[in-house]
Amino acid sequence: MGILTTLRNGDHRLTRRVAAWDSDWARQLLPPVEEAAEHTKLWWAAAVAMGFGGGLRGRAAAAAGITAMGVAELLSNGVAKRLVERRRPPKEWIPHDEVEDRPDSSSFPSGHTAAAAAFTAAVAPSWPWAGAACAVPTVMVALQRVHSGAHYPSDVAAGAAIGLAAAALVRATPRLLMCAWR
Repeated sequence: MGILTTLRNGDHRLTRRVAAWDSDWARQLLPPVEEAAEHTKLWWAAAVAMGFGGGLRGRAAAAAGITAMGVAELLSNGVAKRLVERRRPPKEWIPHDEVEDRPDSSSFPSGHTAAAAAFTAAVAPSWPWAGAACAVPTVMVALQRVHSGAHYPSDVAAGAAIGLAAAALVRATPRLLMCAWR
């Protein structure tokens, strides 16, 4: 069996396992997390809270987070989803009702995860405490995307990688511009 076949089979097994996870915690907490993350509402709310309550450091962290999130959304939803057409996990793998509320777009990559990872990774260097606080819902968003049947774990991993790259790009841009102006 080839490496790609092994990875795909593992991806499919993990999708079924996470989607079948039936606990009170998952049923009560994951749907509200998904609702809060829709249209990046959760991250905009976090940015507003940081901007109002965090002084100059909070405003810098919020600006970095929002900018990185925008770059990640452009890369994941504007570029990657158009380049890679991947079907969502089969409905019969998802043993709960959330499977009916899935997007029609390509499964690859997870735009929700890209936005969440970008926001969190861009916030953390400016304000580590806020970055740590944002990391909890970021992980929950990633888990929810697989649990709901919207994505495979590899879609979520790709979204996280895009988010981290977007945050690194945003964090490096001022230094790159300073070097270019010299």
